[in-house]
Amino acid sequence: DGSMLPCLKKGTPQKDVIIKSDAPDTLLLEKHADYIASYGSKKDDYEYCMSEYLRMSGIYWGLTVVDLIGQLRRMNREEILAFIKSCQHECGGISASIGHDPHLLYTLSAVQILTLYDSINVIDVNKVVEYVKGLQKEHGSFARDIWGEIDTRFSFCAVATLALLGKPGSESHAGHLFLLVGPWSCWPQE
Repeated sequence: DGSMLPCLKKGTPQKDVIIKSDAPDTLLLEKHADYIASYGSKKDDYEYCMSEYLRMSGIYWGLTVVDLIGQLRRMNREEILAFIKSCQHECGGISASIGHDPHLLYTLSAVQILTLYDSINVIDVNKVVEYVKGLQKEHGSFARDIWGEIDTRFSFCAVATLALLGKPGSESHAGHLFLLVGPWSCWPQE
C-alpha cells in the first residue's frame, strides 16, 4: 500500500525541498565558522541557557568542526580551558557545566577538548583516572555517574578517556575491553 515508504512514489525519491537556482553551490566554511565562533558569546540567549545540561559536549562538537575547517584559532582557548577547570570536581570527574554533577560522558568530552588543545595539564589527570576507575562495576562495565546507570556507551567513554590520558592500564581488569571487542569476534567472517 506504500504506507511504509512515505518518501517514495512509484520507486522515485520525492524531494521535500526545492533548492533555488541562485542558492550557493559551495560550502560557506567562513559563515559556518562565524556562527560557531559566535555561539555562546551572548550568555543570556535562550538557546545558550537551555543547552547548559550538555555544554561540555557542545563545546567539543563545535571545536571539532572549527578545527576540521582550519579555524580553531578563532575560538577563545583560555575561556574554554578555564571553563573545563571549573567543571572538575573534587572526585576527579567533570560535569557538563558549572553546578552540575560529574558524569563520564562530559569527562570524556573535556579530555577530548584538552587533547585537541594539547592542554591536558589543566585538569588533575590522576583524579580523572581515579574517577573513571571508581565507575567500573565488578563485572567490568562502567556506570555513567554515581547514580549507576550502566550502558555500553559508558564503557566506550571510559576506554576513550583512559586512552587519551595515556592510562589504558588503569582499569582493574580488561573486562570492559572484552565486553566491547568480544562481540565482534563472534560476528560471521566473510
